[in-house]
Parts: sequence; C-alpha cells; structure tokens
Amino acid sequence: MASALSTSLFGMGPVAAIPMAVINIAEALIVALICRHYLTNRPVIGATRSLLVFIMAICAVADVVTAVPAAMVASLLTPVSFGASWVQWYTGHALGGLICAPILVMLMQGEFRRWRREKSRAEKIEAIILLALFTAIIGYIFYGAQHPLLFAPLLPLVLIAFRVGHMGAAASIIILALIGGIATFSDMGPLSLVFADMGERVQAFQFYLANCFLLSMPVAAELNGRRRLFQLLRESEARYRAIAEHSGDVVLNINVTGVIEYASPSAIEQVGCAPELLVGQAAANLVDPQDRPQVIAAHRRALMRPGSIHTVEFRPIISIAAMEWCEMVMRAAVDERGQANGVISTIRDMSRHKARQRALQQVAARDSLTGADSRRAFLEKLEAEILRTRHGVRSSLLLIDIDHFKAVNDHHGHGVGDEVLTAFVERLRPGLSLQESIGRLGGEEFAILLPDCDIDRASLLCENLRARLSDPIPVSGGKYINITFSAGLVELDNTSTRSAMLEAADKALYRAKHSGRNCLRLAA
Repeated sequence: MASALSTSLFGMGPVAAIPMAVINIAEALIVALICRHYLTNRPVIGATRSLLVFIMAICAVADVVTAVPAAMVASLLTPVSFGASWVQWYTGHALGGLICAPILVMLMQGEFRRWRREKSRAEKIEAIILLALFTAIIGYIFYGAQHPLLFAPLLPLVLIAFRVGHMGAAASIIILALIGGIATFSDMGPLSLVFADMGERVQAFQFYLANCFLLSMPVAAELNGRRRLFQLLRESEARYRAIAEHSGDVVLNINVTGVIEYASPSAIEQVGCAPELLVGQAAANLVDPQDRPQVIAAHRRALMRPGSIHTVEFRPIISIAAMEWCEMVMRAAVDERGQANGVISTIRDMSRHKARQRALQQVAARDSLTGADSRRAFLEKLEAEILRTRHGVRSSLLLIDIDHFKAVNDHHGHGVGDEVLTAFVERLRPGLSLQESIGRLGGEEFAILLPDCDIDRASLLCENLRARLSDPIPVSGGKYINITFSAGLVELDNTSTRSAMLEAADKALYRAKHSGRNCLRLAA
C-alpha cells in the first residue's frame, strides 16, 4: 500500500502503482526466502555470516532480478531508457535496502531492549557520550565545514562499532542518515558541491551511507560474535573449573607431545603428587610401563579424531589411594581452526570395578556344583594348550564319563546325584598337579587337560585316578555308592583344531563304553 501510494503521488503515477508495488514485494520476498534458507535460527544482524548473506541476497540476487521488470515499466511510462532505468532502480533499492532493512529488522527483533537490559550503567553512559560526539561531528561536517570532509566520520564510526557494538553502529548510521539527508535535501553540506541534479545528489548520499554501513556494521557484527564466543568460553571455563576442582577424578590437560599442562587438586589424593609438581611432566610417567603403549596410542587417536571420546584402562605406577587400575577418558581440545592442540583427560579409580570383574570371571570360570572348570573356561585352556604344542610340547586330553550315572539319579534322586558329582571331582583333584585341570563339559561328562604329558604318562595317570574311586562315595542317608568311569584319551595335535581333538577323544570314549565300561581307550 505504501509503495502504490508513493508511486502514485511522487513517482510514475497511478498506472505504475500496482506493477511497482508487486515488484517491491517480490524484492522483499526474494531476500526473505534466501535469508530463511541460509540463516535458519540466525538473526540478520549481529553475526558476520548473517550480514554477508543478507548483503549478497539483496545486492547479488533480489535487486538484479527485480530491476528488470521495474526498468521495463519505467521505460514504457517515461522517456528514460531501459538501461538507465535498470541502473537507477538497482542503485536506489540496493543502497536503500542495505541502509534501512537491517536496522529496522534489528529494532523489530528487540535488539535495543536486549542491549539496554544487558549493558551496565557505565557502558550506557559511554555509548551516549560517543553518539553525542558523533552527532556533533556530523552536524559540523554537513552544516559548518567549509571543505568536503566526508571521510571524517569514518574513524568515529569504527570507534563506536568497537566500543558500543552493532547497536551503536546502527545508531550512528541513523544519525548520519537524518542529519546528512536533511542537509542534502536542503542543498547544504559537502554534496551541494556536486554539479548534478537533486536526484543524483540523493543517490550519491545513499552510496555514501551504504559505504559507511559496510564499514561499521560488519566490524560490529564480528565483534558481537567474538563477544558472544568469549562469554560462552568464560561460562565453559567456569563449569570446567568447578568440575575439575571439586571432582574426585583427576583432570589433566595434556599437550600434543604428552606433557601435562594442568592437573586438578584431586591429584594429590589419588596419585600422591601435588598438581604443580605434575605440570611439565610426561603423562606417561604416571602409567605402569606395561600399559604405556596403550595409553600413548589412545592419546594419539584422540588428537587424530577431535570430537570423539577415547577410553583406556591402565595400572598406575604409584598411588596412595590403593588404586590398582585406572580408567582414562580423553577428548581433544581444538583451536579456532578446529585443529587439535591438546587433550583433556579424566582419570578415575577402576580398582573396585576390576575386582568385581575378576570375581565375576572367576564365578563364570567355575562349575557352580562341582567346582571344576566351566565348559567355556576349560575349552579356552584347551585352545591355549593346542597353541603350545606348536612349540614341541606334548600334551594330552582325557575325556571321562561316569558309568551308569542315570541309574544313580533314578534310584537315589537328583540330590544324591549332585553329591556324587561333587565327590567325584573332589576324589580326582588331589591326583592332578597344579598345571593339570579338570572341567565339567555337561551332565556327568568331564575332561582333564594334561599339559606336558604324552600318551603313555597320561594312560598311567588315568589308572591312578581310577584307583582313587575304588572306595565307595558316602552320600545322604548314610548310604554309600560305588562309581566307575569310562575314558577316551588323545594326544594333542598342533595341526588340529579344538573341535577335532574333542571329537577324537569322544570317539575313544564311545569305544570304552561299548567295551564293557570302566576302561580307557586311546584315540585312533
């Protein structure tokens, strides 16, 4: 409506009012769509990137496109040529948009209220004084100076942008536009010396304003961004120090070479060393030599992949808090280019966790009923022993099965059967050395691993174990049960797999069962 009214009263007349209004709306719409696409959740003013996107949207796209239909309308209704009309439209709208739109958007977004709320009394007084001095300088340049001093406001503009920020820069542009615009329309000031008509002088003043805007606002936007970043950094540092200084975990800042640059106060409680004494020392000196390669590798991975978290467990070389195991969590710190310039690490005591882990592993490695090795634990030992045979070691595997165990369960119950299984292992275990192990593979089936024992010695050992079962086993109710076992024996082959060895021993056991039981058979 304002566009149509202005065009009717002061422009090309009522005929051009509607077309020019549509073109003006299209210009604003193009800028809005571009800013919305590239500046999601970003203000138009106050950040360098936002300001650059706005400038490119209005100068490189919107006014280039909309100047074409505007020039066509103007060339049809006025004697001005298409090319001259295009230039007049583009310069007038680009300069006017650069000067007015960001300031209006900034005011509509509440930037002035936010500035007034956040700034201290001293900062407000400083801003008023600087703007008052700037007003006096502009007044003198446009109304009192005998020479063209259009360059003189540039230094105060930059000073205000530095000291007051983007609100001060915007206020300076408004002051310059009001005083300079009135003077130019009144045929006063430096632009009155230009030999041109009033339209060209106004356009020259717009060009001057746009240059002042592009000088001060980007500087103010960049400074505003840096202030925000500095504020975020201060808040982050405050949180970091609160965590580091009151946490039971040891917090270390380690540079790219592995040297400690900061250690939290908890270091004296955990590692028995004052934080100031750790600074300048290699972090690897805190680690047991056996675990240093893993810690150094984790440090390098953290530096190579900033943003990711890396965890490594190690044993400390010294501790007054009875720490046996520690966990170090690392994340790289980056500079303004995103390059890693060190690592922030936290060290916590993992001794209790490791103790629980070992306890769980021990539980998992034992058969809950008989105390023999669990199937999984025994198979892992068998796998390791097969690997040893590749170095010339001769070892054997004995697979045994209690004869007629089903009859024990049927006649005496499963409770008595469990007692028999437990007593069976207790009878055999004293006949085995510390290196030899017995495992329960399932039900009444057991296996005995005989390291450094060839087939002949293993056969003799089997008979000794059989002799240990010659006496009956006492069970509940004052009863005694006689048991025997069948066995299959195989010497480990370093070219065979664990499954092949178990299968060979199982076939030998099968033959022992079908040979009358209570006997030993060797694998083929």
